[in-house]
Amino acid sequence: MNNFSPNMLKTFDNCPIKFHFKYIDRISVPQKSSIFEKGKKVHALAHYYLRGDNIDKLEQALSSSEKQIWQNLKTNPYFQKTYVNSEYNLSCKVGSYWVGGRIDALMKELQDNNSFNYYILDYKTGTVPKNPEYDYQTMVYLLCADKLLQEYNNLKFIYIDLKNNENCIIDFTPEKKEEYENKLINICEQISNAQLPEEIEHSKICEFCEYRKICI
Repeated sequence: MNNFSPNMLKTFDNCPIKFHFKYIDRISVPQKSSIFEKGKKVHALAHYYLRGDNIDKLEQALSSSEKQIWQNLKTNPYFQKTYVNSEYNLSCKVGSYWVGGRIDALMKELQDNNSFNYYILDYKTGTVPKNPEYDYQTMVYLLCADKLLQEYNNLKFIYIDLKNNENCIIDFTPEKKEEYENKLINICEQISNAQLPEEIEHSKICEFCEYRKICI
């Protein structure tokens, strides 16, 4: 295996056993769909809206709480930048490994020197990662966008916290590029060389894992 998504990297980092069940053995464990419904609605609305589709009927079907979240997104200054693409698959090679995933939206803004600032948007109806600057999603998407765009003025990753109506902004710099590449190569090598133990002492983080019943 040498093609990794942010979720795969995060899963392995949190629990190699869970990674093995989910991505090697491909054991699927049902989860309540209601957990993800609000996020799915907002992502779909945003995608259609940015493409210029008529979403009047979809907006009318939203609950009051969903309407507030949607309003927070529509009025967000980064969401109002010039549209490039949405629900878009990006990938790039880091070392000898391929990493990638699907971004919520890529926006741009023309500068005085006729170059562009680019913004990767990620909508969060739940919580923003605890360490967003070094979240695998941040690192993978910024590196992929850097390879795709090649020439730009600035590149930023924006977590849009829709519940609190706040933005978490991460600037991409040459120093971060090198640091991100090293971190991703390191975790990909760990996955490729992993020798999972037959027994593992479970910590509290595993108490709510959907695979707990089959690994203890």
